[in-house]
Amino acid sequence: MAGTTPGTPRVLRAMNDRAALDLLVAQGPLTRTRIGELTGLSKPTASQLLARLEEAGLVRSTGSQSGRPGPNAVLYEIDPSAGHVAALSVGPTGIDAVVADITGTVVGTCRVEADAVAEDVRHRTAQLVAEAVDGALRPSGLGHDDLAAVVVGTPGAIDPHTGRLRYAPHLPGWHSRTLTADLAEVLGRPVVIENDVNLAAVAEQYEGAAQDHDHFVLVWIDEGVGAAIVLGGTLLRGATGGAGEIGYMPLPGAPLARGGTAAWAGPDAGGGFQSQVSGPAVRALAGGRPPAEALADEAVCAEIARRLATGLASVVAVVDPELVVLSGLVAQAGGEDLRRRVEAEMTGLALPRPLLRTSDIDGDPILTGALRTALAQARDSVFDTA
Repeated sequence: MAGTTPGTPRVLRAMNDRAALDLLVAQGPLTRTRIGELTGLSKPTASQLLARLEEAGLVRSTGSQSGRPGPNAVLYEIDPSAGHVAALSVGPTGIDAVVADITGTVVGTCRVEADAVAEDVRHRTAQLVAEAVDGALRPSGLGHDDLAAVVVGTPGAIDPHTGRLRYAPHLPGWHSRTLTADLAEVLGRPVVIENDVNLAAVAEQYEGAAQDHDHFVLVWIDEGVGAAIVLGGTLLRGATGGAGEIGYMPLPGAPLARGGTAAWAGPDAGGGFQSQVSGPAVRALAGGRPPAEALADEAVCAEIARRLATGLASVVAVVDPELVVLSGLVAQAGGEDLRRRVEAEMTGLALPRPLLRTSDIDGDPILTGALRTALAQARDSVFDTA
């Protein structure tokens, strides 16, 4: 609310506006009376507020509430056309994009297949992102100018000092120092690039296993291994954005993951926790069988559980979370059997005993987290009536 003074009528009106808008997002259509009750505003003030928001194109009437004595009360809801967002998830084989209105309703999706290590991909990353966004915009007839926020989830993390993507050697087309600016140029909108595991943790906070927890760690066990660390409800990023890169964590019996400070640019030499529990590690342990089949084998599941418990013990000893959420391909393939075995392996250790759960998010948690993040950013700007 730049340019305003705390306590002025303008600021107070904006605060009341935002409170009402957040209620409509969270609870759906509400009457003027109910909004007044929930915000503590008088009926005249609530009426003025709704008239103001309706004129601004932020709310609209949507029928009426019947079944009570007296005239039917008008229901109000967020106007979906007030703003739109784009969320993307980037992987080694392509880019997934969704576009949603300000209420979170998805209005378009698109997938662009692209081999991340193909030579031509290295030079047209921004064009591929634009293609995915345009494909998701097309069903609703929207354009770039309609987007209030764009969030892209990728492996690795943008180094705040250099602007380069680190810890993602398998995405060579994403290592330009001008990556964020390049994406903003092709979309005509600012773009936020966020670590994919961090976004999966956002999804868990909003609608998954971590909804009631402010101190948790999400451990992503897939083709790669990483973690998102949330303490006091705040996501920890670290000095270079690399907090949670536990795939590189040294473990007994695992070769060290080497590559120095240039590891983001070269091939991943393997090693560390990732070499013990990732999808390739499971396949190697099970003679090439895919994780779903491999982890149905009791011996394979027991060994992966032992390795997972060893790595998790190090994380728990340092972070002391109240909850650990297992997510990603390997965690989903192992399911409750793997979770139970990991829990049993950690029983009796001289460590705090966090809850251990497997993610139950439907669909792609990275894309879900990117959408939630984009919606939060968009609402901060679109709902600011100051």
